[in-house]
Amino acid sequence: MSKSVKALALAVALCATAAGSWAQGKSTFPGIGRDATPKEIAAWDIDVRPDFKGLPAGSGSVAKGQDVWEAKCASCHGVFGESNQVFNPLVGGTTAEDIKNGRVATLMRPDYPGRTTMMKLSSVSTLWDYINRAMPWAQPKSLSVEEVYAVTAYLLSLADVVPSDFTLSNKNIGEVQKRLPNRNGMTTDHGLWPGKEIGKGKPDVAGSACMKDCAVDAKVTSFLPNFARNAHGNLAEQNRTVGAQRGANTAAAVPAPAALAAAGAGAGAGSKDIAALTQKNNCTACHAAETRIVGPSWSEIAGKHPGKVDYIATKIRAGGSGVWGAIPMPPQTLTEEEAKKIAAWLASGGKP
Repeated sequence: MSKSVKALALAVALCATAAGSWAQGKSTFPGIGRDATPKEIAAWDIDVRPDFKGLPAGSGSVAKGQDVWEAKCASCHGVFGESNQVFNPLVGGTTAEDIKNGRVATLMRPDYPGRTTMMKLSSVSTLWDYINRAMPWAQPKSLSVEEVYAVTAYLLSLADVVPSDFTLSNKNIGEVQKRLPNRNGMTTDHGLWPGKEIGKGKPDVAGSACMKDCAVDAKVTSFLPNFARNAHGNLAEQNRTVGAQRGANTAAAVPAPAALAAAGAGAGAGSKDIAALTQKNNCTACHAAETRIVGPSWSEIAGKHPGKVDYIATKIRAGGSGVWGAIPMPPQTLTEEEAKKIAAWLASGGKP
């Protein structure tokens, strides 16, 4: 048999194998993809339960954790987990008595200025799992197993749960759990996890959906003041490398609450009639006077389409996408008369 014939035979065999795999995948969902391989499933199956099921074997020392922390965590959380600029403090508010009792007494004090992570944490597995999945902020899942154990150990040492020379591992994490300050602060008898070894209660998601008397008004009750909005740079330019999280445009100022209230959360409305229409039809959930929320601001629409009453009215009722970005606007259910009123106001400049 010649080399060319052998190559052809090998290609046919490979195609047949691939076709068999494809056919196997189509058996459940015809025409859609294929079955995930065990390795692909394992790559996503990384959660750690309160009973430590799913925790990988490994260890990490407090000293190692401090090195990792200062290199990858301190810029957001502070060297000692005390940062209150970018994120809330992680450490503080717990005592030796809390470690003994397993319930943080400070949580019952209304005068205490805040709630730190260590005050609320009821399971070490939650801390380990979150660091493993979501940290560092800009490079989630980039830490090794040893680094996750080490960073967890460092945080626990800052809260005096473990000594400064401690090495946390999958073998002793259960003993560490017995020293967590708020370990008795949460119950697992709610049925949110499968298996009788954790919870015995029934799931709390058995209720029926309520589809009446739904709120239609979007009311802004508070927001970051203008002087603090851009304190750490424009959040819209600091997106994570994965996921759907997108920061707000903090470089632009927003109208004061009084102005929003005066215009019915549609600051810049030409009259109470227009403000009422935009509220009634939930326009203000996506549009504001001078600032982009989900869709363009009123002033942007007015500046781009002056005098185009019919065009704006048609776009309002029919919806569309691609004009102002990738997010589509679905067709609106307001009447033709209402659409014309809003369109006329926008076409004339959208001013009070």
